[in-house]
Amino acid sequence: MSDDPNEPDAENGDDEEQVSALDRRSLSEIHQEIRDTYTADDRPWVIGYSGGKDSTTALQLIWYAIKDLPDEEQTKPIYVISSDTLVETPKIVDHITSTLENVNEYAEKQDLPFEAHKVYPDVSDSFFVNLIGRGYPAPNQTFRWCTDRLKIDPADNFIVDKVSEHGEVIVILGARKAESKTREQVMNLHSIDGTVLSRHSKFANAFVYTPIEDWLVDDVWDYLMQVDCPWGKDNRDLAALYQEADDECPMVIDTSTPSCGDSRFGCWTCTVVEEDKAMENMIDAGDGWMEPLLEFRDLLKTTQDPKKKSTFRELKGRRFGRVKEKNNGGTGIIPRAYKFEFRQDLLRKLLETEKKVNELRNEDQEYLELIRDAELKEIRRIWRQEEADWEDSVPRIYNEVMGEDLDWAQDDLGAFTAEEAEVLNEVCNRHDVPPKLVKRLLNLEREHHGMKRRAAIYNKIDAIFREEWGTVEEMVAGIEGEEPENWEYDADIEALMK
Repeated sequence: MSDDPNEPDAENGDDEEQVSALDRRSLSEIHQEIRDTYTADDRPWVIGYSGGKDSTTALQLIWYAIKDLPDEEQTKPIYVISSDTLVETPKIVDHITSTLENVNEYAEKQDLPFEAHKVYPDVSDSFFVNLIGRGYPAPNQTFRWCTDRLKIDPADNFIVDKVSEHGEVIVILGARKAESKTREQVMNLHSIDGTVLSRHSKFANAFVYTPIEDWLVDDVWDYLMQVDCPWGKDNRDLAALYQEADDECPMVIDTSTPSCGDSRFGCWTCTVVEEDKAMENMIDAGDGWMEPLLEFRDLLKTTQDPKKKSTFRELKGRRFGRVKEKNNGGTGIIPRAYKFEFRQDLLRKLLETEKKVNELRNEDQEYLELIRDAELKEIRRIWRQEEADWEDSVPRIYNEVMGEDLDWAQDDLGAFTAEEAEVLNEVCNRHDVPPKLVKRLLNLEREHHGMKRRAAIYNKIDAIFREEWGTVEEMVAGIEGEEPENWEYDADIEALMK
């Protein structure tokens, strides 16, 4: 699949007759190439595993090839990594998790040099910390902020760690030139003459090996249906998963890697596609407990409607607090981060979704946690710091929905409270001063209380005052040709949340 869902798929094109890779080379020849590449040097291998057909095929080929090597030649580790975005469709998570567990179990039994690992985004980079905590709008084709943070960076960190440990590494991917014309061009661009290896697009000390680069999609499925999975899984279960989901999200290691197309399995929160056909198919097939997930995803998709952006999003940016004018020939203001009020409602809706999903799941199924405690605590920190959330909304919302409390950290200096916020709001409204401006200034003073050197505080005070603090009408009027719109958070959102 290409990044552009409108680009023709090379596998479905008829520009030229394509010859099966398995008609050109036998499996024994492919296995021998893998063994020759493995024993040629002491660089460890890192296999990117997405749970899909291509990465399963690559891993399975390598497993059988390495298994036939004498023990004394199995000298270097083969790491199998899978990026868990923490918002993967639950059925896909179960499939990947069980596969990685089996790989480790069978590798130990057969004394093979495979080690399977999941890699995760940092808490601060997680989907919900950025969406709900910082207010990043739901990803789309032109602003797909999630790919780097959730997929590429965790894999990169693992590769960098192994490079620092071993000097160089070889990354194995189940990428195929027949996926798309763009993919073929990228792979040819990074190829190295005289070797099966390619240059890594980002790291000088990492190289890429793609053992099925010339395979067609039919080759992949013929292989998987004819050759047993060596780590105790049934490839027919994978085929059944595809029948439900239609397609896959590949293992992503750089921005040239094809991302999800129009129908795929991957993140249940994905709004890059118009409809989540995969999740719809799973629900139709009997997984009704996933319906609340689809409803939450569709709510996020609703916020991308150009006519409704003003309802959900702020006028000024979160970093510098400035209004940004459209510069692509249009007039008006570019909508920025989600409004704080909407993010509060999103958090409530997410927790309600988690409760509902687990009520619908079978009793023997493990509790499905949609947002981790660490993410909730990071969201709370961001809200307290950036939104001057004196009301401490996260613990309150969590308690109201879940009926319990987490081990929330207490501020040793004594934080401002909801009661103080109410008094401040009254005073600020009486004098026509933005309450959030005063809260931010008071928070800043509190942060610097007791410091011997306070020079930095003046620059920070200046930065706060430089933000746009006018009314909505004043900010809109500052952009020539822009008519005031309904930029207020209104009852329409409450209706969507129900």
